[in-house]
Amino acid sequence: MNTTRQQKIAAMLQRELAGIFLADGKNIYKCMITVTNVTVSPDLSVARAYLSVYNTPDKNAVIELVKSNSKDIRFRLGQKIRNQVRVIPSLDFFIDDTLDYLERIDELLKK
Repeated sequence: MNTTRQQKIAAMLQRELAGIFLADGKNIYKCMITVTNVTVSPDLSVARAYLSVYNTPDKNAVIELVKSNSKDIRFRLGQKIRNQVRVIPSLDFFIDDTLDYLERIDELLKK
């Protein structure tokens, strides 16, 4: 159960992270990254961001690169949202494979 505050913070984090990945996507990660979902812990100290990665054969390598740059991403996020929250949440990044799952189901249904 998410409170209204958690939902608002999650939406704000998703919007700001999307802007960061849009700016850095082509230069640093050499692919397109979208933020599909963000969940926030009840104490607002941890955020889990689910990312979809496009235009690359190895999605796990891109996620590992994002995880290695998480301190820089958190710093940039903190600069953008420092007036809205007390504590900048620590970020955990995960790959969102729902589109791959849907394609696999569609392929199985066509058979």
